Amino acid sequence: MSAQAHIRVSEIFGPTIQGEGALIGVPTVFVRTGGCDYRCSWCDSLHAVESDYRATWTPMSAEAVMGEVARLSGGRPLLVSLSGGNPAIQPLGDLVGLGHARGYGFALETQGSVAQPWFSELDMLVLSPKPPSSGMEVDWAAFDACVAAGKGADMVMKIVVFDETDYAWARDVAARYPQLPLFLQPGNHTPPPPGDDAAEVDQAGLDARMRWLVDRVTADGWFQARVLPQLHVALWGNKRGV
Repeated sequence: MSAQAHIRVSEIFGPTIQGEGALIGVPTVFVRTGGCDYRCSWCDSLHAVESDYRATWTPMSAEAVMGEVARLSGGRPLLVSLSGGNPAIQPLGDLVGLGHARGYGFALETQGSVAQPWFSELDMLVLSPKPPSSGMEVDWAAFDACVAAGKGADMVMKIVVFDETDYAWARDVAARYPQLPLFLQPGNHTPPPPGDDAAEVDQAGLDARMRWLVDRVTADGWFQARVLPQLHVALWGNKRGV
């Protein structure tokens, strides 16, 4: 395999559970890739985003990644969650094929900025466009290309909501993509500072945003949206590798 085909890996960990979205609670091994084309103001995975951490990312072949997943899972097939950073900028098609041949399933979450032909081979594609609070602006043509590339996979949309502006934006986005099941989650305002993997979460504040979001959705009769917490944050805070 050529050097160009190597995957930049920030961390591989598990088995644990998927903490959010459509697969919440599902036993999972995480493959977190390094590198991202976004710089969200509230990013909680800077160790997989910022180039300052590049020296901690390991270039691995698809076979090596799959070998580590199999070791962690004891060779028993389960869900593999591909995350980042933005995993869509990594060459993950061979990994998905290798894992499927061994009975593993694959879910990938991306902001929808880069489409890949292998999206259609995923078991689930989670498209998570970033709201105004992120400080990023969505390229809707690129997002549409990701939707088209993901046909063949189960496809859902997840939007993080911090405030009323994000909420109104999420309503507009949901109307634009009515075919995509929608999951909302309250935003986590307390990412760990660099070098601190165990930064405490303002759980009371997070719970209050959760209650507010549930109240807004139900008051508006927005019954197509499903509101879920970040279960992993409630259990382990912002600690890495869980």
